[in-house]
Amino acid sequence: MGIADKAQNAAENLIGKAKEVVGEATDNDSLKAEGKTDQTKSDLKSAGENVKDAFKK
Repeated sequence: MGIADKAQNAAENLIGKAKEVVGEATDNDSLKAEGKTDQTKSDLKSAGENVKDAFKK
């Protein structure tokens, strides 16, 4: 996994967490769900990259 990919996934995860927190604070279920979705996407991308890295060794 390249450094750029790790940084992008971390940024996407942080954005998702921020959306979720703002959604909680404003009682906006749609924004909260969008934040959770962003976090899940980031986690899946990271897992996929880890699998690719494992096969490179």
